[in-house]
Order: sequence, then C-alpha cells, then structure tokens
Amino acid sequence: MITISKEDYLKAIAEAEAEGETVIPATLAHWLKVTRPAVTFALKRLTKDGLVSLKADGHIRLTSEGRAIAERTIVRHHLIERMLSEIFGMAWYEIHDEAERLEHAVSPAFEKKLAERLGHKDTCPHGNGLGHRSPAERHKKGLRLLTEVQAGSKWIVASVYERDRNLLEFFDQEGIRPGAHIAVEARNYDGTISLSVNKRKIRLGIPAAEKIWVLKS
Repeated sequence: MITISKEDYLKAIAEAEAEGETVIPATLAHWLKVTRPAVTFALKRLTKDGLVSLKADGHIRLTSEGRAIAERTIVRHHLIERMLSEIFGMAWYEIHDEAERLEHAVSPAFEKKLAERLGHKDTCPHGNGLGHRSPAERHKKGLRLLTEVQAGSKWIVASVYERDRNLLEFFDQEGIRPGAHIAVEARNYDGTISLSVNKRKIRLGIPAAEKIWVLKS
C-alpha cells in the first residue's frame, strides 16, 4: 500500500536529486523536517517494499518502481499548482505549500479532469520542469545558475527554487520570476551580485542567487 508518507519520501528523494543534492538520510531529515530516527524507520519500510535501495556509502537511490511513484506524485503536484494559479488566481509564491497539502487528496479521475482542463505544459508556475532535470541536464540545455554567470551578460529567469515561501515572496517583491529579464551588472566584493531586473536595480546575495536558474537572453 502506498501511503502519504511513502509518497512524500519518494518525491523528496527525486526532488533532492534534481537540486543536485547527495541524498543520504540527513538530506531527507532536513528536506522533510523530520527526525533521523523517523527517516531510518521510513527507509526500512521503503527498502522492504522495493521502492528504494540504500548503498554501502549511505546514498539512497530510487528503484524503477519508486521513481514511477515519485513522478506520479510530482505530476499531481504540478497540476494542482497550475490549477491554483490558472483557475483560482492564487499568487505564484503561495501555491507550492497549498499543493503540498492537496496533492495526496487528488483521485485519478480528478487528476484526469485537471489534465484535460489545463492542457499539457512541461513547467509549473515556478518554471520547474515535470522531468525535474538534474543540474547536469539543465546545463546541457543552456541553463545556468545565476551564481555562475559573468558580469555584463543578459539573461531570462527560467526557474526558481520553490520550497521556500519566504524566498519566493522576496523574489516576487524584487520582480524575480520566470520570464523576467535580468542584466548582471557586477559581482561585488561583499559577495553580492548587482542586477538590473526588468530595468530595476537590485543587489542579490549568493544564497538567493544560487536558487535561480537563467537562460541566455
């Protein structure tokens, strides 16, 4: 039986991989805001069910069945985010948390209706793809983290990290959202980056800048 907890763990593993993180028990404890003993117990169940494998070095890998469940959960989350944004008009920085609460309550029939109503779209309102591409795959497609680009270049925001509500609200206030045009003006001595966002000048710290993927303008 696939429980809500199992879906949460499997999705977290897939999403952490997509963010370029090494998935070990400590990663999941941080990602899901649970204790290490809770992670240990959950991993034993998931391993027994054939949904994950735990390597000798402590790395956690999804099996093909575990990945399929994770991807189905990600698709439901994606559809709910789009529903909240496109149908109900919720702000883009609000919808991730709401979708986290709703994704387990969607029946296959309702999921099908949502897909029919919304149509196919590969990205969510935060710009993140259904395939949850790894950093290496994103680089192959020409995407770069904002921390990787040089001063004097122009970019378009492709996607942002969506699991931090406060960060998303900050991005919204500064005009940083998918589709926004960014000119990188300087990389400053204090570690900040001077930007022009849709012709508005701001300074952005590295912790925020490394949560933004951009594409050459």
